[in-house]
Amino acid sequence: MMLFMLLAVISGMALSAQAAINGQLGAKVGVIRSSLLTFSVGTVVTLLLIFFFEPSYEANLLTVPKWQLMGALFGIVYMVVMVAAVPKVGVAIATVATVFGQMVMSLVIDTQGWLGNAPIELNYWRLASMICIACALICIYLSNKQQEKYNTSTS
Repeated sequence: MMLFMLLAVISGMALSAQAAINGQLGAKVGVIRSSLLTFSVGTVVTLLLIFFFEPSYEANLLTVPKWQLMGALFGIVYMVVMVAAVPKVGVAIATVATVFGQMVMSLVIDTQGWLGNAPIELNYWRLASMICIACALICIYLSNKQQEKYNTSTS
């Protein structure tokens, strides 16, 4: 379990780096073009991973329940919003806001047992984690506002 938590942390670090890179690219070539590049490269790499490493399964993309294919649409929304948001608000706010949104939805999914997941009771520890992330978002936002105020007063 610890290995997967570490891998998830590393994955999150990669997403922040990707957001910074794609935000800069999107500001130069356009949000949609930057997103297209990301998905195109991702498609090629994923096809190679499937070809060389993926074991065969009984089901395929044509036989699974169609609602399970909706996840791909959410990835597009995430990518486009991040590419557009990062140049405007910075990587930290965009990332922490994303994590906060993930926490809200993941706790609802866990608590309600939605989307085929076993229900997990909402407790004080889970609620405290959500409050901590909300506080982090507020602190980063206020820090950015303070920096903006300082930059405009020294110009």
